[in-house]
Amino acid sequence: MSSIFYRASGVAAASLAIAHAHAQSAMTGSAGAYPAKPVRIVVGFVPGGGSDFIARLVAQKITEPLGRSVLIDNRPGAGGVIATEYVARQAADGYTLLLTSAGPNGIVPAMSAKITYDPLKDFDAITQVVNMPFMMAVHPSLPAKNVKELITLARARPGQLNYGSAGHGSTNHLVGEILKLYANIQLTHVPYKGVAAAMTDAIAGQIQIMSGDLVTIWPQAKTGKLRALAVTSAKRSTLTPTIPTIAESGVPGFDTSGWFGVVAPAGTPRAINERLHSEIVKGITAADARERLSAMGGDVVASSSADFAAFMRADHAKWAKVVVAAGLRESP
Repeated sequence: MSSIFYRASGVAAASLAIAHAHAQSAMTGSAGAYPAKPVRIVVGFVPGGGSDFIARLVAQKITEPLGRSVLIDNRPGAGGVIATEYVARQAADGYTLLLTSAGPNGIVPAMSAKITYDPLKDFDAITQVVNMPFMMAVHPSLPAKNVKELITLARARPGQLNYGSAGHGSTNHLVGEILKLYANIQLTHVPYKGVAAAMTDAIAGQIQIMSGDLVTIWPQAKTGKLRALAVTSAKRSTLTPTIPTIAESGVPGFDTSGWFGVVAPAGTPRAINERLHSEIVKGITAADARERLSAMGGDVVASSSADFAAFMRADHAKWAKVVVAAGLRESP
């Protein structure tokens, strides 16, 4: 009787071991074969802006080690929501990635109850690529040489000054809303499908104020097409050390920076996520990539997946508080 029991136990144990081995082999095989076709990085804004530049840099850096083309898929609109909703519905197989940011991760979900994705549950964090300040600028015809003068002008002309953004719920939208809140002024928000479109109208004088990443705004300010007033971070940018911060310019406590990171649909095999993390981190920490990101005012982060997930949770909570304080939460 006992011998039969031990034989049965041995067969069961062997079966379990074989099943486990098959599962491990399947996972290894899946990761080993990956990628078997081109990979896409979806960007929620039009070509030409900072997010597009960062996505293309990442794609360039991982194309060779992955051995497959890495394509950029621009799906602009709604402050990055259209692209985020799209990626959330894609197969969790490592072939569709998203370059995410504060807008679709924290700001828009805090503002709207109509969002169809959960930024913290529907995606696997891979790595935060970069952290970077924004620059606030105005059309040269506006009689404001600094933030203090802009605030004075806005108080004299409540609601008459327009500021453009990359879309409703984008980070540069909230830059304007936080300035309104902190400085107790009224500005009119004009959303665009990407920062490049907003910049075109700012240069033409159709809108008076805008903020955006340094690589977009600073070249226009250097040529006199726009007037740079301040950067939005707590410290001055090493790229533009002569430009003060908004906090220095009469709005104490103002500190808002943009960030970008790569995520995949939730449930993507761990081995694939780890492969992507490894290749992206190697690529963005290379000297030439650091130099290119620094040239646009960015600081390379290259965080672990766990640290990036924790960062996104904290950022999501921060923006929820800002949205409530600014009264921006939409009715269901």
